[in-house]
Amino acid sequence: MTENFTTYQQTIDWLFGRLAVFQRDGGDAYKPGLDTSRALASSFGNPQDSYPTIHIAGTNGKGSTAHTIAAILQSSGYKVGLYTSPHLVDFRERMRVNGEPITEAEVVDFVNRFIALDSSLRPSFFELTMVMAFEFFANRKVDVAVIETGLGGRLDSTNIIKPILSIITNISFDHTQFLGDTLEKIASEKAGIIKTGIPVVIGEATGGVRDVFEDTAKKQNAQMVFAEDTHEIDLVDSISAGTNRYFTRTFGTIDGELSGEWQAKNAATILEAVKMLRKSGFNIPDTAVREGFGKVCSLTGLAGRWMSVGDNPVTICDTGHNTGGWEYLSRRIASLPGVKHLVIGFVNDKDVSGILKMMKSIPSTRFYFAKSSVARALDSEQLLALAKKNGLSGNAYPSVALAYEAAKKDASERDSIFVGGSTFVVADFLSDMK
Repeated sequence: MTENFTTYQQTIDWLFGRLAVFQRDGGDAYKPGLDTSRALASSFGNPQDSYPTIHIAGTNGKGSTAHTIAAILQSSGYKVGLYTSPHLVDFRERMRVNGEPITEAEVVDFVNRFIALDSSLRPSFFELTMVMAFEFFANRKVDVAVIETGLGGRLDSTNIIKPILSIITNISFDHTQFLGDTLEKIASEKAGIIKTGIPVVIGEATGGVRDVFEDTAKKQNAQMVFAEDTHEIDLVDSISAGTNRYFTRTFGTIDGELSGEWQAKNAATILEAVKMLRKSGFNIPDTAVREGFGKVCSLTGLAGRWMSVGDNPVTICDTGHNTGGWEYLSRRIASLPGVKHLVIGFVNDKDVSGILKMMKSIPSTRFYFAKSSVARALDSEQLLALAKKNGLSGNAYPSVALAYEAAKKDASERDSIFVGGSTFVVADFLSDMK
């Protein structure tokens, strides 16, 4: 008898219980190759071909970049689909149109129709979710959709789309067991989203990584722009704890809602993407660029990027989860007031020692090592042992909630609390805050 779900919770339980989910199963859920994605999309009429798409890959910053580009296009009057992953609190965060997530009823309907196919296809969680998003965007008749890759590029499920613009934010070490153990190998995988004749914007690239992108673009006859070469942003100024001000050559002065020096790198990439989109026929006024940067969170629902959730003590959470992200995060945390109480947790496939070494540079710290609720979470006692090997001390807690409560109890009003290390630590934290 074919299952037929009547409630959203039943459907979500099936999605996470029956299908291979990377956040739970790690490498066992990684399915390189596009055959299943193509066949599944075909079963639903290839909805991804019914609207223009923008494809975004990169090790860090692709989520912030995707949301900001979506916000700018939305502010320009376009109906914009946005597909990102993972979600923090609710599965429906992964797919939005003009900031509004897919409805619970639409999720239930799609899954029931997939089950009714009685197909031999055995998609992963990500593959099924992706096609759900593609159909959602088609049903809502979007003008354009911004699609973030899940992992990698060349063999990522999303690489079945035919974009009008490709963007690669940067390259650093992450998911090396799947993408390669050198920056050049990782870059080669990310470069797989570069399509014949389709323009591409590259955020950061030096040395051998730059060579990989240049060689790929030449073979694909694709126009390429390196954002760091254009010097579009003349100056970046922090005007408040939560705002960056960009003085630009083309767009005037822009106040960005997302702060931190790493966001300046994203901003340069986004502005070059806007120039490319204008050339392809999109009407994007300078006022829409400023509004998109200034209201990205409210326009798109973005959360967890240097997100302020409290004062006295200052409380920040951030989803930065690899060494590339922590190069920036460690400096930003160091600038927080008072003693820094760090609620930290990781999944078990990250370069934890490398990140812990970066944390040693942060002055006046206390550590609260936590285990998030996903199966891949590194045990907090193991994390504490790793921290001690790297010259750090603290206490271990079996959950993010308990670690945060301990930090709150210890922190004075003049101190700071930071919650992060893993996307899933932030997800648990924000779920508990609801």
